Amino acid sequence: MGQGQLQGGLLWSYLGHGAVAGGPEESSLSNPAFMEYTSRVFGDVTVVVQDCPSWDLLDSDWAGVRSVLEQADILVIKYSVNDKLAFQQVRNGYAPRLRPLLHHWGMPVILVAVGARLNDEGPPCTCPLCASDWSSCVPHSEGLQLSRDLGATYLELPSLNHVFVSRYFGSVLEYFMIQCLKQKANDRPEKRRSNKLNEPRPPHLEQPARLPPIRVEESSFSQDLQWLLERGVQFADVAFYAGDSGKELGWGHAAVLCAVSPYFRQLLLGPKARERPISRCACRGDGRGDGGPPSLLSTWDGGLGIEDGSRPDGHLAGRLSRLVVKDPLLCLCLWETLMFLYRGAWEWEHLQEAMGEKLNNSLAVAQLMDRIRSFLGRDKGPWDTPNARAAQLGPQSLVNLFNSPLYSDVIFMVQGSVLPAHRAVLVARCDVMAAMFSGKYAEARSRVVPIHGVSSDTFLSFLEYLYTDTCCPASVLQAMAVLVCAEMYQVKRLQHLCEVCVCAYLQSMPSRELASTGISVIRLLRRAKCHNAEQLYVWLLHFIANNYLIFSHKPDFLELSEEEREQVERLRWPSRGYLQELSEYQQRRRKLKKSRCLVM
Repeated sequence: MGQGQLQGGLLWSYLGHGAVAGGPEESSLSNPAFMEYTSRVFGDVTVVVQDCPSWDLLDSDWAGVRSVLEQADILVIKYSVNDKLAFQQVRNGYAPRLRPLLHHWGMPVILVAVGARLNDEGPPCTCPLCASDWSSCVPHSEGLQLSRDLGATYLELPSLNHVFVSRYFGSVLEYFMIQCLKQKANDRPEKRRSNKLNEPRPPHLEQPARLPPIRVEESSFSQDLQWLLERGVQFADVAFYAGDSGKELGWGHAAVLCAVSPYFRQLLLGPKARERPISRCACRGDGRGDGGPPSLLSTWDGGLGIEDGSRPDGHLAGRLSRLVVKDPLLCLCLWETLMFLYRGAWEWEHLQEAMGEKLNNSLAVAQLMDRIRSFLGRDKGPWDTPNARAAQLGPQSLVNLFNSPLYSDVIFMVQGSVLPAHRAVLVARCDVMAAMFSGKYAEARSRVVPIHGVSSDTFLSFLEYLYTDTCCPASVLQAMAVLVCAEMYQVKRLQHLCEVCVCAYLQSMPSRELASTGISVIRLLRRAKCHNAEQLYVWLLHFIANNYLIFSHKPDFLELSEEEREQVERLRWPSRGYLQELSEYQQRRRKLKKSRCLVM
């Protein structure tokens, strides 16, 4: 190709007067069959163009053409829209050979259709003269389909003038050039400045050690109330008798039954919460008493208001309510029903399965299930669905009894405050109170029990856990106070919940607040060790070690024992070795002349 032929080429037209024939020295793209020329774009970027003079080279020298294509960054394919025979040769003969290579290399491809089609305005003419011209042109759809097969960007240039070449073709080519330059910059290893080769590297700071987890036991609320039903007869104040034979069926606890079931609340307490009925039957008139649930039970006149002398020694004598079970199905399954109510009235599947095994009658089971729903004040409906069961879980069934005088049989006097409670709940949830109220102690026969050494707020939080199985202290100090009370009454799960609260409060404090707070973590450590909070003790040691620079400057740091200080020094963060390396690094940095503008 001569100089005049080059000036008519597409890339030569784009590069303009800056293009120079011949490539750079020691170019790895050199091929004698290709016309090579170079130019500069974007000011200082050198572009090397390898121009293939004919498609026949793919047949005669396929290996040489492939080596050039393999090292190229961008491929430009151009054809004339007025030479359909040549286009078909490229599409059917050469494109299938290029397609797998281009997909494998992933290089950008630009497919350019050059020239103006005859009768390009509107639909093609069908006269014989124009049809012959139209059939020799490459339609737009075929060029677009070829670009899709090759994964190329398709352009149409009516002519190679400055407007079409620079505005359309040039903008697309420059976009792919910029993308290639970015890719090369990312792949090129970072060049370090010569003046940074001798600069010292800062020491590597390891992450602080993870704080040990605080493990909390699973809730035993349902199991505790099940134990109360099975073995807490000493504190029972409700007796059940069969309506037909008068046989004793079992015992219960009015506080638990009234808390779980509105039916028992109406039956035992009457219209007024403070009046206990002398004689009342739920079956009156149309079978419903005062708009209440259907008749299943009734109270017995002879069993109300009498002293119960038949109970074991040590129990405070009180009023015993005797209930007559009228329903024969309920008589057969009273134990399963009471177990269901005591465990929180949410295990519907277990209840239905147990009744099915005992009655062996699906119709009787369905009738009895409806009557049990009446105990809970629920009509027949989707009460045993997952969403409905979630509304009344076990720990929430006694929430109405907490700090309530309803069926209260013991009063705690704490710092002048009166806190009513229920022996049945206390005995089921706390072993120390079970021993206190069951043995031959003064508390077993006294209605008023004084509590010393604990504040009223702390003891109220302790009672709240016994009734609701939850603990939410408002501060670190309150959590520690409840922890001490839990250790006093040997409630391990509450003690561990308080440990979790203390850890959460301390871990949420930012460094500035931790440095200025009036809470002494060292003294919390001493109290944790004194009250057998082993998990909290170990956690606080790690916490002090992870915040060594904060706590080591406080006066109470000297209160640590020698063994504790050795453990903190061993776990401290940052370590002594890192601080020594940091000091040496800072000294070396000061000796450097050009260190005032260094950004680390």
